[in-house]
Amino acid sequence: MSYCIDNTKEDFELTSFLDQFWGQAGLKRSIDKIFEIVVYALFEVLARAIEIKVDIYFNPDKHGIIRSFSSFAEKVLNITPEGNRKTLDGHFYRAGVTNAADRGLDMYANFGMVVQVKHLSLDEDLAENVVTSITADRIIIVCKSVGKKIITSLLSQIGWRSRIQSIITTDELAEWYTLALRGAHAHLLGNAVLATLTGEIKREFPSVGDSYFQTFKMERGYNTLNIKPFASLIDL
Repeated sequence: MSYCIDNTKEDFELTSFLDQFWGQAGLKRSIDKIFEIVVYALFEVLARAIEIKVDIYFNPDKHGIIRSFSSFAEKVLNITPEGNRKTLDGHFYRAGVTNAADRGLDMYANFGMVVQVKHLSLDEDLAENVVTSITADRIIIVCKSVGKKIITSLLSQIGWRSRIQSIITTDELAEWYTLALRGAHAHLLGNAVLATLTGEIKREFPSVGDSYFQTFKMERGYNTLNIKPFASLIDL
C-alpha cells in the first residue's frame, strides 16, 4: 500500500505499482489478488461515473406467471405483479475478499457479464480453463498480455466466441488508468480510483495497519469522499 500512499493521481503509474509485487518475493504471491483489485477499482468507479442503470421488467403477457409466483418475484426479482419495472444502479462486484485460494469467479456485474482476472500471459489452455470453469455466457478476460494470433484463435472458435465478450491486457488497463488519473475527467475519477484501490487493499489484506490506513485517508482527504452518489467525488 505504500506506493498508493506515496503517490497521488498526478504521479501514480499502474505498471510501477504492479512491479512492486513482482520485485519482492514476499509480495509476489499476492499479485493475482492485487491485479484483481486494480481491475475492480477502475471498472467500478467508471460504472458509477457514467451512472449505468439496469432495468428489470417482465413481459406483460406473462403476468399470470408472475401472479402465481408473486413471492418469487418479490424475493428474487424484487418486483411485484402490480409494478413490472425496477431500475437499479449498475455495479461491479468482487466475488469475495481476504487473500485466500482462488474461488473460480473473480468479479461480476449486475448487468450481465463476469470478469475473470489472470495476471498471466493468455494462451489457449488458460482461456479454456477460464471458459470451462464458469457457466456465464458473457465473459471478459483481463490478463497480463496476449498475442494477436491468440485473440484471433480464441474468438474464432465455435463455443468460445459467443461467450468471450472481450480480452483486455495490462497495457490497455494502464492506458485507462492514466486517462482516469490525469485525463480530461481526472477531477471526477482520479481520487475515486485511488480511494477505491486503497480501500480494497485494506479489505483484502486486513494485516495492513488500520491506523496507517486511516492516517493515509486523512492526509489525502479520501475520508471526505462519499462514494455514493458519484457526484460527490468531484475534486475541487
